Amino acid sequence: MSGAIARSRPASESERLRGKISLVLPVLVEAGRRLVEHPRATEIYPEYLFVSHCIIRASVPLMVTARDQASKAAEEDPVAASVAVYYEQHIDEELNHDEWLLDDLEAIGGDRSTFLLRPPPPVVAAVAGAQYYWIHHYHPVALLGYIAVLEGYPPSNALIDALRRNTGHSESAFRTLIAHSELDLHHRDEFDEMLDELPLTPEHASIIALSALSTVKLLARAFDSVAATA
Repeated sequence: MSGAIARSRPASESERLRGKISLVLPVLVEAGRRLVEHPRATEIYPEYLFVSHCIIRASVPLMVTARDQASKAAEEDPVAASVAVYYEQHIDEELNHDEWLLDDLEAIGGDRSTFLLRPPPPVVAAVAGAQYYWIHHYHPVALLGYIAVLEGYPPSNALIDALRRNTGHSESAFRTLIAHSELDLHHRDEFDEMLDELPLTPEHASIIALSALSTVKLLARAFDSVAATA
């Protein structure tokens, strides 16, 4: 041996972000478990689809807003220039995913027009509203924290199977969950690679983490509100 002290490589930006999210992620995991194991899972599943639809329908408009804000600053801000390109590409990948949830609703006999007339609950407005604030009043890079959570932890096959058993619904009622269990694995890898290439300052990293932690907390509250409907 040369006697040189072996040094581990420093953590990447994505690893640091995932490490921070892991500290609060159990709150969201437990909220999901309570939904899956709820004794009236069949009854509350339409409400789960409603809340999920309210959240997902905001994703593309959020990215459009973040892209536009980032594009305005792109000439003088290399981080803004990079995230503008990422948002532009990712918008196409996320189009119409909210429609998938409405299809799932119709598979269990629900009516999409009735769903669309319902006002989204305040906690869902808070999930998206926090992002709009940070995009407009701080930096559009903040939305990366939101994306890191929504696409970084796809539902497992075991969880989907458990939800199917407990609700008694056919596979056609879970097409969105099944699709995201596969798509988000790829999207997560793309996201982490993009994040590691950004020339982030400590302030950028802080707002991304703050956005992610806020998203975890608010999503957990949103899913607990579903269980409360029973």
